[in-house]
Amino acid sequence: MEHFTIATVAEKSPDFRRVLWTGEHTQLVIMTIPAGGEIGEEVHEGIDQILTFVSGVGEAQVAGEKKKVAAGDLVAVPSGTKHNFVNTGPNPLVLYTVYGPPEHADQAVHRTKEEADAAEAAGEDEPPTE
Repeated sequence: MEHFTIATVAEKSPDFRRVLWTGEHTQLVIMTIPAGGEIGEEVHEGIDQILTFVSGVGEAQVAGEKKKVAAGDLVAVPSGTKHNFVNTGPNPLVLYTVYGPPEHADQAVHRTKEEADAAEAAGEDEPPTE
């Protein structure tokens, strides 16, 4: 059994992205987006994503729609949908997200967005395959 007090774990992580758990069909990831930062516009083909916000404030940009997000909010992003999440506040925007199927390398840790982007570009952030 894997057990997380997820809000506490997410709040304590300074990393842009940290993979906490990877299963056969889903993956749990925590993210901390610094003030003025963003996840970056992207599309996940064949992967659904659910994001739950723990602290901070931001803006969800999904399929051309924009909505404010804050602690307690959840946003579902269907496969193939263009999306981005931007921190609009003075404090980090902290969230956890579930991908189905997994999107990142098991146990991956990226301290910054730049580090995450470089790992993806180098092919070092591929999900497990079977």
